Amino acid sequence: MNWIAIPLAGITVISTLIGGLTALRYHRQLTTLIALTGGVVVAVALFDVLPEAIDAVGNARRVSLLVGVGFIGFFLAERLLVLHHRDEAEQARAHAQVGVLGAAGLSLHSFIDGLGIGLAFHLNNTTGYLVFLAVVTHGLNTVSFVLSQRQDRRRALTWLGIDALAPFLGAIVGTFVSISEYGLGNLLCVYAGFFLYMGATDLLPEAHHHPSRLRVAVTVLGFGATYVIARVAAG
Repeated sequence: MNWIAIPLAGITVISTLIGGLTALRYHRQLTTLIALTGGVVVAVALFDVLPEAIDAVGNARRVSLLVGVGFIGFFLAERLLVLHHRDEAEQARAHAQVGVLGAAGLSLHSFIDGLGIGLAFHLNNTTGYLVFLAVVTHGLNTVSFVLSQRQDRRRALTWLGIDALAPFLGAIVGTFVSISEYGLGNLLCVYAGFFLYMGATDLLPEAHHHPSRLRVAVTVLGFGATYVIARVAAG
């Protein structure tokens, strides 16, 4: 069933395009969706990816180290490429080509997301589907980033197309690559670090900075629903 990652990644292409076009049209009205996404992404890391990684690796200290590597690695990548969309606008615009570098970095991240979908299905279908769920729920970042830097809709659309195709290509690579269960477990640890970083620093703070009962509710809903799905799937 590893091949199922490819059509699922095709869905991420569609969701990214829809999400990006929505961001272009309703750029200032996406906080509620981002709050839901934050709950889902963090829950997938905690309740499915990490338990599967622990079982595959069999060494709690190694697991925690690799999760930390994923977390701090994503942080450094963001800082080096000036990806963080919460930077002050004037400060961010002071970096030459920040929009291009940021969007390119986010597209590379999307490729790695697709790779994660393909690899996760090597372990089991549940993990594959939940990693897919985490990936498919955060397709708005590239457009939001480019618009926040230059308000350039044409450039945003170009990078949206690249970002949409990236996870599909990553899933193809992940589906056909050969990897041991132990090696896959190590990679899933790093992915858990990625997801925890995204949720904790990029997604949930958006809901925190714009609080409302609805946003709190959808964050908890996304978190709780993902937990239930993971538990039911695990038997």
